Formats: sequence, structure tokens, C-alpha cells
Amino acid sequence: MSGLYAAAGPYEDLDVSRYEVRLERVPGGLRLAEWPLARGELRRRAPVLEAGDLPGLVVRAVERGVVDGAEAEKLTEAVAGEARSGVSRGRSGDFWEELRVEQLEAGRVRIARWIERPGSGWERQETPVMLPATRFAEALRGAASGASAPARP
Repeated sequence: MSGLYAAAGPYEDLDVSRYEVRLERVPGGLRLAEWPLARGELRRRAPVLEAGDLPGLVVRAVERGVVDGAEAEKLTEAVAGEARSGVSRGRSGDFWEELRVEQLEAGRVRIARWIERPGSGWERQETPVMLPATRFAEALRGAASGASAPARP
């Protein structure tokens, strides 16, 4: 993989023995994804990492120039507390969508994009997350503060 990124991990799970979570600059924003250490292609699922590793991941991203300026300030402020769960709500065409930081077992969090399809309810997208840095900051800020996101209009 080439380009600017910061990594957290390595982690282990039953599907892939070892992987790291990378925050990288992509056109239009940032991508957060799992990368197996044994092979060089990203995993097609929502990334899972240790909650306590989020602040360090953001610090490394700032140090390496993945994010800078106002984006860096917002992300750094967002991870200043303990990661729990948080939401950044938005809209994608006719669908409501949310970036969620979800508390899992053993001190881990999953950062996933959820889409509400009319008449079908909410569905987690098992893909790497690609959104503008401000959306990541909003979800992480909610997770660090423990505050819930404002209700949808």
C-alpha cells in the first residue's frame, strides 16, 4: 500500500490471524480499514480495533500528515476522552446514514457506516469506512463524551 496512512494494531481474530487498522487519506476524505499483515489487500468489513488505540491512531495520522489543519484539530479534540459509542448522522440520496462507533466486548470498538433503507430498517455496511474527516470527528467526539447524537429532522 502506498500513500499517507497511520496504523493501529496488530490485532488478531478468527477470520484472519493478524491485521492492522489504517486511517488513510483518500479522494474526498479518509478511509478507515483493516489490512491483513500476511497479504496486502484490505478486508471488506467494518474495522474493529481496541478503543484505547483510537487516540494514538489519530496522533500518528496528524504526525504523518494524513490529516492537518482544522481536520487535525477536530479529530484530536474528538478522541480526548474514553471511547464508548457515538454517531454522526447524514443523508445519502434517499437514505439516512450514520457513522457509528459501537462498543464491543473486550474493550474493542467497531466503526461502521449504517444505512436506513425505506421500509427495510437499518443495515450495517460491511465495508471499510470512507467519509470526510468531519464525519469521523463527529462520531468520535460523541463516543469520547458518551453523548448521543441529535435526533434526525
